[in-house]
Amino acid sequence: MILTYYIVITLLIIAYLLGSIPSAVWIGKRYYGIDIREHGSKNAGTTNMLRVLGRRAAIPVFALDFLKGFVAVTIIDLVKYDDIFAYAPNENGFYILRFAALFCAVIGHIFPIFAGFRGGKGVATLVGGVVAVNAPLVLLCAGVWLIVLMVTHYVSLASMIAGICYPIFTLTSPKVGHLPPFIIFSFVVAILLIYTHRKNIKRLKEGTESKIYVWKPRKVRDQEAQALAQTPEEESLEEAIEELVDEFKEDNQR
Repeated sequence: MILTYYIVITLLIIAYLLGSIPSAVWIGKRYYGIDIREHGSKNAGTTNMLRVLGRRAAIPVFALDFLKGFVAVTIIDLVKYDDIFAYAPNENGFYILRFAALFCAVIGHIFPIFAGFRGGKGVATLVGGVVAVNAPLVLLCAGVWLIVLMVTHYVSLASMIAGICYPIFTLTSPKVGHLPPFIIFSFVVAILLIYTHRKNIKRLKEGTESKIYVWKPRKVRDQEAQALAQTPEEESLEEAIEELVDEFKEDNQR
């Protein structure tokens, strides 16, 4: 029994340490020379990396954060080899341990020990862990997320709505809808997503939340092209005005 507790506690600590790997911070500093927490929304996560540094920086950050949650949950299966669980399998008990590991990983992402306890929202890590627990439900939520993103272009809104749908899909699932730990976990996920996006909710109300276009519509592309085309002319005009002002000052001095 003591050995079982030791193994479980060790795996939970490992889960927290995995979550504490600050991929966005390390990639930003190593390859771009910036601390992503000082730019954009100041969040060390995929969305802010996408806004500030683009897809090339955001994709590896998402992949690493996703893996943190996935691995943290997967290693809990090592407990199955303990005699207590091997001879007395408990489905609810295993789900509780998996959720505890995922919770530790997400806490590690939000409060990373390797980055001064200043991390991100933990959405990608949460998704990775939930995939390890039950992938079909995540695919349904991913579909909701993509639809909302394509319609509104708000990543934060898409994440929150997908999170709210998670307990609904759980309750209607024939596989896990009867498991109290899974049901409780699904509601915790929804509440956690809403809580970590409280600043985004404020910006959405104020109309200041940034939009992200997966495929930019023609209207947006035309506006960006027009802005780029006008920039050189505006700079030339400013330079001409400055030259006129300088000439006027020289004439007055004479």
